[in-house]
Amino acid sequence: MLVLTQRLPFSSESVNTVSLKLALTAEERVRSRYRCYAEQGEEVALHLPRGTVLRDRDILKPDSGSPLVLVVAKPEPVLEVSAKTPLGLLRAAYHLGNRHVPLEIAPSYLRLAPDPVLKSMLENLGVEVREEISPFQPEPGAYGHSHAD
Repeated sequence: MLVLTQRLPFSSESVNTVSLKLALTAEERVRSRYRCYAEQGEEVALHLPRGTVLRDRDILKPDSGSPLVLVVAKPEPVLEVSAKTPLGLLRAAYHLGNRHVPLEIAPSYLRLAPDPVLKSMLENLGVEVREEISPFQPEPGAYGHSHAD
């Protein structure tokens, strides 16, 4: 089994030497100790420093230095929120932030994990909420809770 112990930020040089791809959900990308399988079928174990939060396109490597493994944000069920106006989207983000919901923020949408209570609240705010299967990349904490950065 390949034991991955180091996280590197994405670089165009390192991506050319990647041997394996590891598709992980948002929840799986916050685990520092985890066993799973690369897309190529090889069993891997994450043994990363506590507090490490993996991002889409991060590179992982073992102590030996190779092989390099590319982290890919795995498509997963999400709620995608859009609004007719920027103010509508801001209001939705405000109310979700008040509930400390992990949230992906983009200029034209918000994404969050499925939750029927939050879906109802958002619909009552007048925004559009769609159930999707998409990569989910929540915003990192404002206080830098990832100790790997």
